[in-house]
Amino acid sequence: MKILAISGSARRLSTNTALLKAMQVIAPTGIVIDVFDGIGDLPVFSPDLEGSDEPDNVRIFKQAISESDGLLISSPEYVRSIPGGLKNAIDWLVSGDQVIGKSIALVHASHRGDDMLNILRTVLATVSPNFNEGLFFRFPVMKNTPEQILEILRAPSNRERAERFLKDFASFCQNPSVDSPTFQLGR
Repeated sequence: MKILAISGSARRLSTNTALLKAMQVIAPTGIVIDVFDGIGDLPVFSPDLEGSDEPDNVRIFKQAISESDGLLISSPEYVRSIPGGLKNAIDWLVSGDQVIGKSIALVHASHRGDDMLNILRTVLATVSPNFNEGLFFRFPVMKNTPEQILEILRAPSNRERAERFLKDFASFCQNPSVDSPTFQLGR
């Protein structure tokens, strides 16, 4: 099972990126997570750049999505909405078929951000019928370093919940018609 974990943050020391990379480390056997943290490197979407004029980094991003069995997205909230870089990345996908039918779930590294999450849920439900709103892993680790986030996630009870979430997401990727539970920690 190959999962592409997309960080919606362009920040170098992003908590969301650190959480996805920590999940990559603790992923159960049989689940491989690749982390895409290049949102800030994608050019502003323009239909004029699609097709043969498509920038290489956009083509690589789309290929990574195509080659994955499912997508996990983790993003900060900016001004009560989706960060511009993440929305831009999604815009690059809307005229292609890479994300259509792709299994998608959310991971969130904060105890807040519900406005952004609600907007992102609407957008993702629009681009893929296999966005699973109920399969959600909230793990509030704001203001921790990447090393601390990994250490916190490795704690037995946290790791067990994270692994269960990843296994449930992998199962959902294999059979998207199955409803999955919500995993929220620290609420």
